[in-house]
Amino acid sequence: MNDKEILDRIVVNPKVMVGKPVIKGTRLTVEFILGLLGQGATQEEILKEYQGLEVEDIQACILFAMKSLAHTDFIPLALETE
Repeated sequence: MNDKEILDRIVVNPKVMVGKPVIKGTRLTVEFILGLLGQGATQEEILKEYQGLEVEDIQACILFAMKSLAHTDFIPLALETE
């Protein structure tokens, strides 16, 4: 499956979840799925909890986030001191 096919699983509709990117056919936002992963949930746990999701849906969330950040510049708010 290529990037476009994976990313087609993510949709943005202003009438669904206030326009946040969601997994197509659900109200599960990319942000929510990434939050679960970031808090230590495994793909298997997410798939078990949210019947109907597929591994490719989770991959789509990660790819969407990666592509979204690819052209983002970060400016440090303060210098770290040692």
